[in-house]
Amino acid sequence: MVNPNRGAVGFSSTEFEEEYERPSKSEAKRQSNALQKMGETLVDAPRDRVKRVPMPEDVLDAILMCQTITNHEGRRRQMQFVGKKMRTLDETEIGLIQAAIDGWKGASKAETSAMHALERRRDKLLADDNALTALLSEAPHLDVQHLRTLIRNARKEQAENKPPKAYREIFQILKQLEADKRKAAKAGDGDDEEADDIDADDE
Repeated sequence: MVNPNRGAVGFSSTEFEEEYERPSKSEAKRQSNALQKMGETLVDAPRDRVKRVPMPEDVLDAILMCQTITNHEGRRRQMQFVGKKMRTLDETEIGLIQAAIDGWKGASKAETSAMHALERRRDKLLADDNALTALLSEAPHLDVQHLRTLIRNARKEQAENKPPKAYREIFQILKQLEADKRKAAKAGDGDDEEADDIDADDE
């Protein structure tokens, strides 16, 4: 026989369904940890990069504030506050932030690859005099005398196990040269687009 009071004493099927739909304690903990980790990733990222991530203003403010705190205990407390703010985000907001972070990873890989290429070129400059000739044919505006002095000093630094001052300066010159090339290429693309627009207008 069915007990007519069964629903009244906490055993209704709808209550079981509601309980089942709630995330378990372990799942909630995992979600909380993931959001805390995401917050730490944002805090550790460059400030200008973080500002471009789509997120609520209060969450962004908490992250930017945390980046400015150098005191260990103060930073720890602010990091906890960042985690608390991250847990207020809905799934769409979390998805947008994660997409931005994933984009950084791709960009970081490309940056790392480019950096390694510059390091290899610098090492070649030290090992092979012909590498300097090739570099100057590519960028004749470079100060050849200054470069020769830097290469000579960098070789001496390595031989005598001295701080790599000239070695680092060569890298910075190569890095700036690469940045100038990218900038020129980008400007060239813009000119091509303008020319295409003019051609389209003429048609």
